[in-house]
Amino acid sequence: MAGRYPYPVPNPTVPYWRTKLHELDTHRSTPELPERQDVVIIGAGFTGAAVARYLLEDGDGPKPSVTILEAREVCSGASGRNGGQLRPALFAGMAARMQARGLETATEVARFEVANARAVVDLIESEGISKPCELRAVTTADAFVDADEAARAQRLWDAMSRLGGDNTNEERRGSPARQLLDGATFHGGANGAAERATGVRGAKAVVTFGAHLLRPYALVTHLLAGAVARGANLQTRTAVREVLEEVHSEDGYRWTVATARGAVRARQVVLATNAYTAGLLPEYDEAIYAARGTACRVLPSSSSSALPIESCGIQTRDPAGVGSYFGVQADGSLVVGAGGRSAFGGDARDRAPWFRNFDDATLIAPAVKYFEGWAGGMLVGWEGEGDDDVEMSRVDSVWTGIMGQETERNQREQYSADEAPHVGAVPDKPGLYICAGFHGHGMPNVLLCARAVAAMARDGAAFADTGVPACYETSAERLRRIAEGAAGRVAGRARADIYLKY
Repeated sequence: MAGRYPYPVPNPTVPYWRTKLHELDTHRSTPELPERQDVVIIGAGFTGAAVARYLLEDGDGPKPSVTILEAREVCSGASGRNGGQLRPALFAGMAARMQARGLETATEVARFEVANARAVVDLIESEGISKPCELRAVTTADAFVDADEAARAQRLWDAMSRLGGDNTNEERRGSPARQLLDGATFHGGANGAAERATGVRGAKAVVTFGAHLLRPYALVTHLLAGAVARGANLQTRTAVREVLEEVHSEDGYRWTVATARGAVRARQVVLATNAYTAGLLPEYDEAIYAARGTACRVLPSSSSSALPIESCGIQTRDPAGVGSYFGVQADGSLVVGAGGRSAFGGDARDRAPWFRNFDDATLIAPAVKYFEGWAGGMLVGWEGEGDDDVEMSRVDSVWTGIMGQETERNQREQYSADEAPHVGAVPDKPGLYICAGFHGHGMPNVLLCARAVAAMARDGAAFADTGVPACYETSAERLRRIAEGAAGRVAGRARADIYLKY
């Protein structure tokens, strides 16, 4: 398998999360690479760190030898460039998946995301790292500012609220789909209720539910430190260029992982490579591709109003997509992200700034301008644009990040050809495993997917026994469908007629 682009580029932009670096940031456990290992993990982001943790946790059998190879510094990819939100998709995302895949799959995925978020919180609390991770339980929201989309959101809410059936039926009220909405609340636009609930200017419909905010870099480096303490060999600034198979290997070390610093022979290899997967596994070129996103940190002014909500995804035109989002940090600053070329004022026909673009060393120029006016234009009480007598909020930093995208639909950013991660054994390549393609939604998915891959690699567990949604399993048939452009009806617009189906 000849290595080819995409690969991580040097000198990437600096995200807010990486302004205070961990001692392992450029760590190399040994001066030279080990010759042989039981498992080589490619990628030292959230996925790679979590896989290493579960491979090396205490168990009945001997621990495998594990090496983690990272092209740049630890957590320097998507994990260290996201919005810091641990936010299951409980309304807009679930509605879109209902239409694309049906109620059963949509419910399975939503329940998995909720369980995964709970597992992340439990891990942080049990490890005593809530403070460095700045873990906080918050109320988040899907907010709709367009009148037509707000009306559609109202119909979606009504439909989803009836998924379990009549409120008078106790059994139906206890259905899995209905339970997912138990903690959610709909706020309509009458008398400004939606705007008051979120602080989002002009919000006409809002669904609120529970979520968490955290510092992803702190979590990932903690996991890596634990893995290193348990014997993992961490090698940063060691880009993998090829993964070669020796089919008739007699000693069991079937795979050779080649880097500029030498090669490591391995019994098993886990690709935690997300957007860069196709550079090492070309068969995933259509299934997972690079898509460039952008985020920033906004500092409030002394006159900025306190927001009634600490996290929000602002839906601009389509209940299945987020136009922008924000998370209020512990110091009062905002981490803001934006999606879609329309948010940046770009030509809808020009995909070059984001599509199959793996350059996170440069900024998207229209995005910088967009962020400069974002807070004043989007948030109530953050006005002051052009008023010399009013101190204004300001953008402190802007960065780009590369997401593992899996499909293009409606000329909008998506991140998977059938909008689901690829998890499990790589088809027809014994000993190779993949955990990638999280389409900008890794925080409420990665941990339990990583645990599943570790169980498959270490214990020979079957995918069906891991608890990961069936639609996440990678397979030759799934790749074939994607390559032929017949992946089925992908999660497009969560159309208003969904209430007719459910």
